[in-house]
Amino acid sequence: MPLFEGLAPELLEPLSRIMTVRSHPANQTIILQNDWGNSVYFVMAGWVKVRTFNLDGKEVTLNILGPGEVVGEMAALDEAPRSTDVIALTPAKVALMPAKSFIEFLESDSACGVRLAQLISRRLRQINRRLQLREAGSTARVADVLLFLAEFRGHVSRAGVEVPNLPHRELGSLSGLARETVTRILGKLEQKGLIQRDRDRDIVCIPNMDSLEDLLL
Repeated sequence: MPLFEGLAPELLEPLSRIMTVRSHPANQTIILQNDWGNSVYFVMAGWVKVRTFNLDGKEVTLNILGPGEVVGEMAALDEAPRSTDVIALTPAKVALMPAKSFIEFLESDSACGVRLAQLISRRLRQINRRLQLREAGSTARVADVLLFLAEFRGHVSRAGVEVPNLPHRELGSLSGLARETVTRILGKLEQKGLIQRDRDRDIVCIPNMDSLEDLLL
């Protein structure tokens, strides 16, 4: 987990003893909005989504998180109710750390506190970028979501950068587009060779990131 990189085993072992591991099936709620933040969650396996609802009651996906990432840290830091739901997109396994222990850990290791601040900053920058593209064309918005997944969830292979093949409904929620629009645009991107979909492995491969970024201009 990036937050714990570089920590000595004697520091990690006490943390592991206070964590509780839970498994969640797909579509199960892991964190409920407005609940109090008694724990911080670390994704060990699977994919989860962070969501909220707009004033019209429409679901808005704010982020997709995968193995090694932390979620629920904001409520622990400001001792406030949860601001979003967190839902398992796939079968997921998470480790829970008591919020008090999490704060004590950050206070004892300034480097981890800096890494957490950097993580939050990257997430905010990405959300700001997606908001700026809300008035852009649909192709640019889908391309931006794919680039976001590549930057934060991508795996580099010989063929390019591989990202999870998320349901089109989730890509639509991230980009602010209808599912049917996302499906149509992905088909066009595939025809142009800008993406390659491997349905057996359930991934999308981006052969050339620069070519996809050109669609944002």
